[in-house]
Amino acid sequence: MPDPARFDIILAMGEPHRKSHHSNTARIVGFWAGIIAFALTLVFGSLDSEHTEVSRMAAVALLMAIWWITDAIPLAATALLPLLLYPTLGIMTGKETAPVYFNYIIFLFIGGFLIALAMERWNLHRRIALMIIGLFGSRPSQLVLGFMIATAFLSMWISNTATSIMMLAISLAVIKQAEDAFGAGKTRNLSLALLLGVAYSASIGGLATLVGTPPNLALVRIFALSFPGAEAAGSEIAFGQWMLFGVPLMLIMLATTWLILTRLLFRSGDELTLDPETIRKERDQLGPMSCEEKMVAVIFAATALLWIFRKKLEVGSVVIPGWSDALPFGKYIDDGTIAIGMAIVLFCIPSRRREEGDEENSHRTLLDTGVFAKLPWHIILLFGGGFALASGFKNSGLSEWIGQHFAGMEGAPEWLLVGAVTGGITFLTELTSNTATTEMILPILASIASAAKIHPLVLMVPAALAASCAFMMPVATPPNAIVFASGRIRIADMAKAGFIINLISIIVVTAIFLLLGPAVFQIDPDTLPDWARASAASP
Repeated sequence: MPDPARFDIILAMGEPHRKSHHSNTARIVGFWAGIIAFALTLVFGSLDSEHTEVSRMAAVALLMAIWWITDAIPLAATALLPLLLYPTLGIMTGKETAPVYFNYIIFLFIGGFLIALAMERWNLHRRIALMIIGLFGSRPSQLVLGFMIATAFLSMWISNTATSIMMLAISLAVIKQAEDAFGAGKTRNLSLALLLGVAYSASIGGLATLVGTPPNLALVRIFALSFPGAEAAGSEIAFGQWMLFGVPLMLIMLATTWLILTRLLFRSGDELTLDPETIRKERDQLGPMSCEEKMVAVIFAATALLWIFRKKLEVGSVVIPGWSDALPFGKYIDDGTIAIGMAIVLFCIPSRRREEGDEENSHRTLLDTGVFAKLPWHIILLFGGGFALASGFKNSGLSEWIGQHFAGMEGAPEWLLVGAVTGGITFLTELTSNTATTEMILPILASIASAAKIHPLVLMVPAALAASCAFMMPVATPPNAIVFASGRIRIADMAKAGFIINLISIIVVTAIFLLLGPAVFQIDPDTLPDWARASAASP
């Protein structure tokens, strides 16, 4: 088993590369370009002469977009700009802006991440991965499939970054054994297929659940902010509802990506079959499941079931009642409530085993105080900045202004709108943060949907999904950067495979949404709901 410390090394390897996406020159140019664009829009912009706050909000949005795209300052720092600029420019008060940064979606993310950290702490994630890999055999194509399924499954619940780091460590050990047995030259295709499979499936797995990737969570909150009447009308995006749509999408993308990697681009002969003993030894070194592992597994499974079945699910003519409907105050419970509740349980259950180097702590529980230092607070702030941006669009009237200028899109073919949004976001995300891109684009798409008189989810759902489907560049997503940092993949190899899969993802996301979206989300794509009309009409 690779040394756990190796994970930190791999992560550290990925950091410089991730940061190198933008040179110092690009950052400086982006910094001043943002300030100049901000100033020019404030001074000369006159988008709406009757409502000057529209132009002021556009200036803030332009500044944040340029700084996010160019990484002029840390993304999380840019996300804090609304707290300074909204009150200063008369867009929203500080008291109105600050609460937007923390909401139930944030707590869904925090709770889900705490559960993931518990799985990592007690090695449950590694056991699940190795168990899945062991089920698929040791021939090259089977091995790649096993790694991809394990990675995708873990990425449904755990950060795709953390999943990629863990699976990279395991895959490098397997690749090393193959090179020792058959030579580095003969195993190059296997190495490329395996490493790219890990990176791509980490992103693909996140599509299946709301907690799998930040853009999905951003969609839920920005949709709620843009259309506050949707929840009361029963149009909330629930966890189980999303899975009815996301899981089929994930499975199709996973199968297609596997075929492209192992059958089209990087074929390996069966003569490279590995000794199954390798995986068995990795599994044996874990030993039997500890009491702590079992308890975390139970909590993990219980959390997933509570999320999935919280609200009523309709599958064709079959209706599965939601458990919250049976509670006297079930309507007050959301997915964030469940996440935090189950995370708190982890802090309450005592552990029989102390971790190495922590002998003095006699009151060990499955999770303790130290875990809060591992939470990705920069992502949480980035979320908050996106939510503040969405609120600013609505409160300033900028959303309405954008909508008025896209009113001519009414009557455009639905497949064209969905395909254009999916394709545009997919390739834009190759050069920008997928979370930041989602935060910027979704409020605009909400306005465009209202102007085009179509259901907002027709544009917003494909956009959120497309933000996780960038496979060409190492800088596009953390999983891509992490596997590239192994030094075994050339940019040309990733770009060639990624371009093909990008095109496939555009087609698949568009088709799956058009086929399943209306039934799963219970919407009429060509009709703008009353709650959306009301939101568009309100200042």
